Amino acid sequence: MRPELRFLLALTLMLGVFFATNLLFPPVEPEPLPAVEETGAEGAAPDEVAGQPVEPPGIRTADDPPAAAAPTFEADDAERLVTVETPLYRMTFSNHGAVVRSLELLQYESFAREGNVDLVPEGGGILGARWRYETGADPVDLSSYAHSVSPSEGLRIGEGSGPRTLTFRYDHPRGFFSEIRYTFTADSYIVEVEGDLPPSDRTALFISLGTGVASNERRERDERRMINFVGNPVDDGIRSRPLLRVREPETIAGPLHWAAVKSKYFTEVILPAAGPVGGEYLTGLWAEPSGVPDRGAITVGAVVGADGGYAYRAYLGPIERDRLVAIGENLEEINPYGWAFFRPIIRPLVEPLLWLVEYMHVSLRLGYGWVLISIGVLLRLVLWPLNRRAMRSQVKTMAIQPLAQEIKEKYYKTDPQRMQQETVKLYKEHGVNPMAGCLPLLIPMPIFIALFFVFQNTIELRGVPFMWLPDLSARDPYYILPLFCGLSMYLLQRISMRVTQGAANPQMKMMMYFLPIFMTAVLWTFPSGLNLYYAAVNVAMIPQQILIANERRNLQAANPAKTPA
Repeated sequence: MRPELRFLLALTLMLGVFFATNLLFPPVEPEPLPAVEETGAEGAAPDEVAGQPVEPPGIRTADDPPAAAAPTFEADDAERLVTVETPLYRMTFSNHGAVVRSLELLQYESFAREGNVDLVPEGGGILGARWRYETGADPVDLSSYAHSVSPSEGLRIGEGSGPRTLTFRYDHPRGFFSEIRYTFTADSYIVEVEGDLPPSDRTALFISLGTGVASNERRERDERRMINFVGNPVDDGIRSRPLLRVREPETIAGPLHWAAVKSKYFTEVILPAAGPVGGEYLTGLWAEPSGVPDRGAITVGAVVGADGGYAYRAYLGPIERDRLVAIGENLEEINPYGWAFFRPIIRPLVEPLLWLVEYMHVSLRLGYGWVLISIGVLLRLVLWPLNRRAMRSQVKTMAIQPLAQEIKEKYYKTDPQRMQQETVKLYKEHGVNPMAGCLPLLIPMPIFIALFFVFQNTIELRGVPFMWLPDLSARDPYYILPLFCGLSMYLLQRISMRVTQGAANPQMKMMMYFLPIFMTAVLWTFPSGLNLYYAAVNVAMIPQQILIANERRNLQAANPAKTPA
């Protein structure tokens, strides 16, 4: 099989798999969203929760408005903001319900606005909570109450500092209370959350993740497709769905190991507390239309004990694989590498590839642009023996094709079985394995696919400049690399055809022009870091292609086909 046809076959298989997956494995239709006030602990209906409904003392009477209705704040209840700053982030809270109004990641620049990445959309909030305390009762919106804050000036946590806690407290004159405690550490994006509410046998907490992670990339249209809500059900594996597709209420039923919203590089995750206080699992994840274009409103259910105590953890930060792996429960799969059916093959390759990238960057002190180029060249050198072996097998196969054609013409119409037997005999007599020319070239395919997803989704490449490229995670602003990749592909095919075939047939000539144009169009939308890697691979292939083509020509001249005895 000629190199051009092998490439076309591989490309066709890759594209075919991509589109066939959506046809063969369509997304599972979500179950209808249950009413929030009817959801009990561990995702069960209120009647299935142990104990009888108990109304918190002094909260509601027959003449009182529903508890979920926001009260009229007095003049001294105006919203007040308080800030927590660590070496990693600056988090701004509102005293109204201890809601997070802003979350700036100090080590990452936003490309959509001035300043740092902010995970909270403008005017939004996350970690606001509603408390349902009995069957049929309206959930209490805790953000309707102005909490006191301690320490009132907020927190500033330096390197090496121990954990620090920010406490919010609300006491209703008639007995209702709410206390929320956030604990921060200097070197982690995990925030430990604990709270206390009035004791009740039937109670649950619903935590808001707002309308998803704010857009912080240069092309909001591209990033919008990557903003998903994700859950990890205990019995069903990880499920993910784009926020822009939320047209009606949807749910990921619990129990869940974790629930999250994410963009391409950043995420907000709710996890059960490390101890027994908050329960072992979350109770569910709900998405419903928010009124904001292409964004749904996300709510996560957590367990509240009969004593009113609750606890959970929130990871609010970048999708850094090492950090997510350390948390556990397959949290690194929040931004998976590759298509679901192919992940068992790709997953074992991801860790070594990421290790190689970091080793070359940190230990060899290469910039990430040079790392991508080096890996492209290194991969071609490592695969050179496979390519050479495949070429030699192809030469043997091509040499006996006239004999195989004679057998076909002789037996095809009269005795197909005899034709097959004679063909197998011919291959054995000449020591030819017709699959040997393809298998060595198919073996590297998982590596190429793994590299594709690693270079496309790795946050380490975000915002990294190289030569004329302002950001290896974004498109080439001048489209130099896609054009170069297309031209180098054309050159590779021309070298092969000129040396091995002389005057190419019309089909080969058409493919020589079509494939580079097609691949240029595909690479046009890829991140420039990925295009840089492909360009390095093509350049490294040029001398190899010349050697292979010349050796093939010499072998063909020295080993003409012989008619078997």
